[in-house]
Amino acid sequence: MSNWEMVGQEWAVEMLQQHIRNAQVRHAYLFCGPQGVGRRTLALHFAQALNCPNPVEPGIPCGTCRACSQIAAMQQADLHVVQAEIEGGVLKVENIRDLQHDLSLTPFESKYRIALLLRFEEANESTQNALLKTLEEPNSRVIILVTAENTEKLLPTIVSRCEVLRLRPVAPGLLSEALQKQGVESGQADLLAHVSGGRPGAALHMVREPQLLEERRQCLQDLLDLEASPLRDRFAYADRITRYKDGAREETKEDLRAQLETWLSFWRDVLLVATDAQVPLSNPDYTEQVHVMAGKLGVRGAKGKVMAHQQALDRLYFANLRLLMEIVLF
Repeated sequence: MSNWEMVGQEWAVEMLQQHIRNAQVRHAYLFCGPQGVGRRTLALHFAQALNCPNPVEPGIPCGTCRACSQIAAMQQADLHVVQAEIEGGVLKVENIRDLQHDLSLTPFESKYRIALLLRFEEANESTQNALLKTLEEPNSRVIILVTAENTEKLLPTIVSRCEVLRLRPVAPGLLSEALQKQGVESGQADLLAHVSGGRPGAALHMVREPQLLEERRQCLQDLLDLEASPLRDRFAYADRITRYKDGAREETKEDLRAQLETWLSFWRDVLLVATDAQVPLSNPDYTEQVHVMAGKLGVRGAKGKVMAHQQALDRLYFANLRLLMEIVLF
């Protein structure tokens, strides 16, 4: 595990290992990048390297001891995981106040108490301000690890007090090669590398849950069918998919988020083709349909589709779901 088994983020691994080897570990780190790129995985490997009682060498945890296994499962006594109850929800200030109490205690069995704050872009301003006190008064036995999509939704004072590591998607060829080493057939590995947008975590999730590719196929087929349907049928579809499943409002939102993200990936491909951008498509198995839509919509139309879907994702957890989907489909 000299590179912590991270694909395409070797530079980040080397930097964090160097901090450990040189006894220059910062009190707070911010891991930025798109969901599935490896933010949480990198943070957990770093936590293992910091608190493994029997490292192979400084910066390289054994990966097999009790502490390493518990950290990997996010269940270790000195690892405190904080996140919003649901993805896309709101991280509340009470969560940070509880964390501050835990961090004030002496580590139970490890060198450090480690706070792992996941998807911190979901924290509101009050919650972020509450974290500032901990960042401004660092405890030498506490390390804070924060993950977020980017720094734009975080307070500048939060960002300035963290060592920022910006993780980027992996080149499709490199990711495909890594997947093949794990036993994935070459054609499937190539498809997953593109569909995941170069995000190793997302690709591995689809390997573990193969039905996700079939759900994606059906989702894109729905999109193509709707594009050829009258407005009446589109609104009927919006009504059907936004009805709560047995009253499960949050589950409905999660399903809609996944659907909108898939549709957005298609429209981004259309925009890329319309602008003649020479970059790989996220949906190479729909190349023909993408080119047809690009010719039909042009740059302006494709850009409008992308903006509508991005705005819907931004408003998903705060809007009337049926109205939001009707606007998208209109």
